[in-house]
Amino acid sequence: MRCLAIILLAVSVGSSVKAQSQADPSQVSGATPTSNIPASSSERFRSDDVVGISVYDAPQLTGNVRVNSEGDIRLPMVRQHIRAAGLTPDGLESAIAAALVDEHMMVDPIVSVTVIEHHSQPITVFGAVRNPTSFQAPGSVTLLEAIVKAGGLSENAGSVIEVSHPPSLAGGPSVPLVERVQVNSVMEVSNPASDLTLEGGEYVRVLPAGRIFVVGNVKHPGPLQITDGPESTVLKAVMLSGGLDSYTFHTAYIYRLEAGGRRDQIPIEIKKIMTLRSPDVPLYADDLLYVANSEGQKITSKAFQLAIGIGFGVAGIVLYLTH
Repeated sequence: MRCLAIILLAVSVGSSVKAQSQADPSQVSGATPTSNIPASSSERFRSDDVVGISVYDAPQLTGNVRVNSEGDIRLPMVRQHIRAAGLTPDGLESAIAAALVDEHMMVDPIVSVTVIEHHSQPITVFGAVRNPTSFQAPGSVTLLEAIVKAGGLSENAGSVIEVSHPPSLAGGPSVPLVERVQVNSVMEVSNPASDLTLEGGEYVRVLPAGRIFVVGNVKHPGPLQITDGPESTVLKAVMLSGGLDSYTFHTAYIYRLEAGGRRDQIPIEIKKIMTLRSPDVPLYADDLLYVANSEGQKITSKAFQLAIGIGFGVAGIVLYLTH
């Protein structure tokens, strides 16, 4: 009966942690999606911005133009579409000048670009952070600055951050729609170049740490968080659980739910692993490590299904152990 209570307690606590780590970006408090704010020289254009263009000695090319939904602008008598989304004012000046030269309209054009109307998009930070938030960025901000605005990482933060870029700035050769960034690289103060730059419209999700469950004949059974990478090991998990209890069987079992709902039971030589006489074995998120007592009891299929069911919101299955 002690093992039954430990299993139920471990998975129920783990479920609570998992639920608390989820955050719906649509429920995050913060600024409205669109507002006109002053732009800085480092700010980048995006769709629906209004650009003021002045070309010296070419009044027919001077005027205001709006960035279209594809992120481009069109100029009178210029056949090509000029990419504006993702460029700074200086960058757009160069792009316009290059287009005029390419179409043999001018030899050495002098182009000036100003921001007439800027529609900024908020940066939304959610997931395993202390205060999920959405805020307007008056210019470029770094990923670290965005996380700081959300109160920093929460205790259940994992090792990976997902950054979803707006379509107008993504899809190019160097900016994928979704980037996965290692937390350690963002926190490296000695290497600022490793910190990602955000321009507005991004969704930043700090993924929660993976969980493993250690139950059975250990001193402190319960859920553990994997915070230093995608996996842990049996040796580390048992040590974090206080070590083996008395009268432990020489074999333990890893219960792993595979794709399609298939359940694997993996026997391991727990005593040899703990005495470094056998290679350590990796544990992955949502694995359940059961350390059997001296009688070698196993968790039955129904018991494992109940443990996983409680972890994912399914209940109503009878739990029992074989003797």
